Amino acid sequence: MTLMPPALLNREQAILEFNARVLAQAQRADVPLLERLRYVCIVSSNLDEFFEVRFADMLDAAREPASPVSNRDIERVAGEAHELIDRQYDVFNEQIMPALREQGIVVHNHADRDEAQRHWVARFFEREVKPLLVPVGLDPAHPFPQVANKSLHFVVRLSGKDAFGRDNRIAIVKVPRVLPRVIKLPAQVSGGRQIFVLLTSVIRAHLEELFPGRQVESFSQFRVTRDSDLEVDEEEVANLRHALRSGLTTRHFGRAVRLEVVNSCPEELSRFLLEQFQLPPAALYRVNGPVNLVRLNELIDLTDAPELRFVPHEPLWPQASLPRQKRCFERLRKGDVLLHHPFESFEPVVQFLREAVEDPDVLAIKQTIYRTGSQSVLMDLLIEAARRGKEVMAVVELKARFDEEANINWAERLEAVGAQVVYGIVGLKTHAKMLLVTRREGKAGKPDGKHQLRRYAHLSTGNYNPKTARLYTDIGCLTADPDLTADIDNVFRQLASLGKAKPAKRLLLAPFHMHERMVEYLARVEQSAREGKVARVVLKVNALTDAELIHALLRCGQAGAEIDLIVRGACMLPPQLPGISDRIRVRSVVGRFLEHSRVSYFRWGDGEEDEALYLSSADWMSRNMFRRIEVAWPVLDPRLRQRLIDETLQPYLHDSLDAWEQLPDGHYRRIEGEGLSAQQALMRRYAVD
Repeated sequence: MTLMPPALLNREQAILEFNARVLAQAQRADVPLLERLRYVCIVSSNLDEFFEVRFADMLDAAREPASPVSNRDIERVAGEAHELIDRQYDVFNEQIMPALREQGIVVHNHADRDEAQRHWVARFFEREVKPLLVPVGLDPAHPFPQVANKSLHFVVRLSGKDAFGRDNRIAIVKVPRVLPRVIKLPAQVSGGRQIFVLLTSVIRAHLEELFPGRQVESFSQFRVTRDSDLEVDEEEVANLRHALRSGLTTRHFGRAVRLEVVNSCPEELSRFLLEQFQLPPAALYRVNGPVNLVRLNELIDLTDAPELRFVPHEPLWPQASLPRQKRCFERLRKGDVLLHHPFESFEPVVQFLREAVEDPDVLAIKQTIYRTGSQSVLMDLLIEAARRGKEVMAVVELKARFDEEANINWAERLEAVGAQVVYGIVGLKTHAKMLLVTRREGKAGKPDGKHQLRRYAHLSTGNYNPKTARLYTDIGCLTADPDLTADIDNVFRQLASLGKAKPAKRLLLAPFHMHERMVEYLARVEQSAREGKVARVVLKVNALTDAELIHALLRCGQAGAEIDLIVRGACMLPPQLPGISDRIRVRSVVGRFLEHSRVSYFRWGDGEEDEALYLSSADWMSRNMFRRIEVAWPVLDPRLRQRLIDETLQPYLHDSLDAWEQLPDGHYRRIEGEGLSAQQALMRRYAVD
């Protein structure tokens, strides 16, 4: 009997639940103190993006006729956001800051500072800050200024009249982004402690100096968060790069969705700001502290206390599988190499590309570029390859959110040296992570000197960014497999020519057949379960929100399959519902590193041929399956497949330190236990001697 599928969980609430788990890291006594502060900052950064993108989309959807998003949904999500932010500031004020003070690390406001410190701060304000501040008194000739997304401002209510005898009481002070938000006092005035002052405290203490002849009656910091999705009609523009560069200038002034003020902000001023930004009262967030906790990362960086940080982790070079003394091409002819980041180094990927650039027999290099950063050794190598006359093709995703400007700059630099640059497919983001090298080699067994072309490739679940490769868990695969590299080449050809690709032998490509094949594998597992055979699914992804895949998983579980889902972030499947999803277990692991690898394992019988394991750039979300260029590839070598099971699945299913169990209502409960976390176990396994 097929049961009615349950209502799926709310995606936005699931995102907030993930951030609650991140915030819980800031409360752990076993996490170093400065790292706990960093988790508080991460929550703020995540919530900024949540409001800029997810909540803004929710507001847009609610305006559509017959929308499934109601005002009640918005109120519920906004209410949970308010609760989470209140908890965040409680953790910051009641746990993190007192603990820092015990370690001699202090943030002083004006009242805390002694005479020598106040004198130093006054000189700093006069020399470094005041020249950059331009207070704007509001009147008909001085309208409310343009306030950029997430920029810091003060709103001030003044007494008396201005210099021209007029009764304009409200002024706005913009705080330039170039000013540091955290200032460390010098040793001569800090008395042996590490004493910091916040820029907001410096300005607040000298606010009246900006308005000579008048008194400041009340004031508040404020920050507005705006809808930051770039809206470009790709069907209507002739050049996507030019259109996006133009859009970047207006992104900072999208529709306001959230207003933050300090909790002491007078009602009169908060009401005035809400009117200026055309926001309802529910969009006002009163916070007990700085309105932008993200910038407290500067305090972490300035603090001299290595014992309060994680012990530095040095990724291991995979000497056993990829000896340093051997060329990558020579090694890959003997079989595939897997790299498990950040436990293993990302440097072999850089070395692979460097060898390709320097090898005169390499004729062509093709690479996708999604999030590579504003500085990138990989992009520098591609530029060098083009300068050396190699055929270089770069598929640059210009719409990688918040990386658009960096990617536009790389595209222009690559084009300037003669590389072929394309921007993917109109309407689809190119999220696949692929690097393909074509090399001219001697034909085996032929003494006549004839040559053949051979391909080598790198595929990854994560981005081509050496910096984030030290912070995110991902799997990379270096391969010379003829079928797989031919499939990759066909994808690059399709992205450039827009023609139909040959049927792939190994690679699954979204938006064409990846989703369909995942559903087919789940159907095999379901059928095996109905026949009383072994039936197993283990999935590790960052998000699970696609309704059809969720319903296929539910059918598998109802048929008797055992299903474990390791979902870092948003999961809309309600697990452990009696008779509906009681064979489905969902856990989330939040640790030192950001879980980012995507692994799908299916078993539908007892034989060696009755299992499949795929690595992928895609999460199980509709956007990944239907609105992006994504790839998934099978791991066919039994030895490598077992290694992935042993490193990316089993440890996470047994983690009892960093793992959380999802409950049927979408809330999570920490799994209590003893032993190592999965990440700690892998760090020990790959510890550098």
